Amino acid sequence: MGGVLAIIGLLAILAVKLSADSGSSAINNQLTIYNWGDYIDEKLLKSFEKQTGYHVNYVTFDSNEAMYTKIKQGGTTYDIAIPSEYMIDKMTSEHLLVKLNHSKIKGLSNINPKFLHQAFDPQNNYSIPYFWGTLGIVYNDQLVKTPPQHWSDLWSADYRNNLMLIDGAREVIGLALNQQGDSLNATDMGQLNKAYTHLKSLAPNVKAIVADEIKQYMINNEAAVAVTFSGEAAEMVSENKHLHYVVPSEGSNLWFDNIVIPKTAKNFDAAYAFINFMLTPEHAAQNAEYVGYATPNTAAMRQLPRSVTADKAFYPDATAMDHLEVYRNLGPKYLGIYNDLFLEFKMYRK
Repeated sequence: MGGVLAIIGLLAILAVKLSADSGSSAINNQLTIYNWGDYIDEKLLKSFEKQTGYHVNYVTFDSNEAMYTKIKQGGTTYDIAIPSEYMIDKMTSEHLLVKLNHSKIKGLSNINPKFLHQAFDPQNNYSIPYFWGTLGIVYNDQLVKTPPQHWSDLWSADYRNNLMLIDGAREVIGLALNQQGDSLNATDMGQLNKAYTHLKSLAPNVKAIVADEIKQYMINNEAAVAVTFSGEAAEMVSENKHLHYVVPSEGSNLWFDNIVIPKTAKNFDAAYAFINFMLTPEHAAQNAEYVGYATPNTAAMRQLPRSVTADKAFYPDATAMDHLEVYRNLGPKYLGIYNDLFLEFKMYRK
């Protein structure tokens, strides 16, 4: 009897070990990416799997704040995430990101130096450039009398119930700040309250405040004007010849989305393999053509059509770049104020 029990015990130990080994093997063979929706060419994910043998688990988020909350809570394994600049700053300060081992990264020299060493990550110790772009105005030449060129043009009575706004507090409060000549990183309550008051007078023009749906509205000629990001605009323009994109010369947002390794990561080898894969010029070029956003990869730019890289609306020149601002991490107090003002605006227009 004792022998039988011993054998049963041994089998139980072996079963646990096999289960653990199986679980470990599954983790070692899987890369979990946490990214914005429709923000990578799925063909590239297939190529990555085929080239490396890793299985990709692709999970999406719809805002930096949602992504931040999920990673901060822990409990879910994300090996790669792609947040925006101000959120990278915040996550770094809260020790939510893994410091990168640059000796494992191949192809960083392909990145244009002007997109490295930004204030939110001075040494690129925590992030690698993925895409960059601007916030601007899309208009339909069939539905407007005079093409809008400035933020103030959005207040024209010609656009009554004909303006689409992106659903973002920093973007909408920011354009009102820029319109009155203030920084989109303002923390002066006088400036913020003035921007909000002016924004309320825009309410009659606002048809809807939406996220991804804004693309289809504009492609289908359902609104005359929209405020959106450059990559979204690129897709709209490619689908509808009557759509055009402009960045107001008085100022706007210059944003960066970078690749990071969150503290939740389990498969570091796979994470570095993915970073290196996306730094390869042909992969970065393919991704830029698919997504429509501007690539920071100089070598990739040489593989893109000249008609794309010469378009100053999407690849602004140095003069235009001088008038653009990067969102700063303003801290929880002012982030809350921006969110509250934006919520009040959304409620006011109803």
